[in-house]
Amino acid sequence: MLRYKADWRSLVYMAVTTALLVIQWEMGSINPFIYAFSLFMAVAVAVMAHNHNHLPMWKSKVMNGITDYWLTLFYGFPAFGWIPTHNMNHHSLNNREGDYTITYRYSEKNNLFTLMSYPSISSYFQQKAIRDYLGYLKRTSRGKYFHAVLQYVALILFIAVALFIDWKKALYFIVIPQQFALFSILVFNYVQHVHAEEESEYNHSRNFVGPMLNTLLFNNGFHTIHHERAGIHWSETPRHHAKIEHLIDPSLKEPSFWGYIFRVYFFGAVSSRFRTNSMRLARLQQQQQTTTAHEPAKAEMVS
Repeated sequence: MLRYKADWRSLVYMAVTTALLVIQWEMGSINPFIYAFSLFMAVAVAVMAHNHNHLPMWKSKVMNGITDYWLTLFYGFPAFGWIPTHNMNHHSLNNREGDYTITYRYSEKNNLFTLMSYPSISSYFQQKAIRDYLGYLKRTSRGKYFHAVLQYVALILFIAVALFIDWKKALYFIVIPQQFALFSILVFNYVQHVHAEEESEYNHSRNFVGPMLNTLLFNNGFHTIHHERAGIHWSETPRHHAKIEHLIDPSLKEPSFWGYIFRVYFFGAVSSRFRTNSMRLARLQQQQQTTTAHEPAKAEMVS
């Protein structure tokens, strides 16, 4: 019933994530190693929600619907929310003006402050797209509208019941992992696009090509090819990335996610040599220089 055999890995992740919640709830206390593992799995859930949104895991509509609810509960936000904010907006505009997840809304800088503040800012602006989409579904497809609304209901009930039973366990083992997942996936979006060139055919995204991240998180590091061919399954992205890799600027191919994080946001705080250079600003400055250079010539022609 799975579209791709590779999604057995997704099912294993789903089983492990569910088991971790049950185990920790029964333990009633935080084991640092188990808790850290559960936070990692929360990030994996966010990536799976993204993948399932682009290409549903199952051939069965019913199974895809059930998966939507599971992802909603463990991701911490209705799974349908990816459609208006990601599919319809981000993939259409790709960090250009009008993208709700734009990385330079308030600043062209790329530092620890812009990184940490981005998820909250991006989440705030995405809410309008979700409200508008719900209104559209209500007018055009009652079935899809109720499916979306029921995701909200399921999420609220899940958290409310857990808080009622034991608010501390609910906070530690459900709410915090959910928020960590939501925060992390937006951090991924930020680092994959900040200081890239949104007008370029192949340099609009930063790629993290190291094997560890891509093995653990469903090849999420190959971002350029994802924007070029959003409908391909995650298991096929390395093969397709290899076809265009030579067209991507070397500065946008990072061997390590954590290497990039520490180099840019920690070492870069004390030395400019570790910071990224904005391809977007370079383009805008070049355009400004070209315009300025042409102005005297136009003035001479007029005179």
